Amino acid sequence: MFKSCKTMLMAAALTALTACGFHFQNGELIPPELKTLRLESSDQYGPMTMAVRRQLQANNVHLADAKANVPVLRINKTTTSDKVASIFKRGREAEKMLILDVQATVQLPNKAAYPISAKVNRTFFDNSRAALAKSAEKEVIWNDMREQAARQLITKMVALQYQVKNK
Repeated sequence: MFKSCKTMLMAAALTALTACGFHFQNGELIPPELKTLRLESSDQYGPMTMAVRRQLQANNVHLADAKANVPVLRINKTTTSDKVASIFKRGREAEKMLILDVQATVQLPNKAAYPISAKVNRTFFDNSRAALAKSAEKEVIWNDMREQAARQLITKMVALQYQVKNK
């Protein structure tokens, strides 16, 4: 009896959730002023620019051509570095801290510019015995860090709407 009641309750909850029209609101937080913008970078086909472009498109932001009078998201500088986080007993590097720092600017059509930045850190265990596998793993980690930094930039763009309205 208890099992059938539990099954019925689960089915009712599932039916209620699917019938209510619930859906994820992808890109709904981005203000209407920033729904169409230009993306500028010194390296238009670089990995960071491509990551930002993918995240903008995933958030339903239309990317305009260079002649449009729309806000501009300009990626000013992307810096990658690594630092030794720990060492083995014999003095060799064991673990590294990978650091990605992105500086960008959002320039509105009224020429007001707002700087935004994103910084992402990850640790990476560096084993010199498996250099080829670790090299591929390191590249995957860098790609994930770029995607995370692109998401942070978009989140900070959303926060700009409050800064712009208060001025």
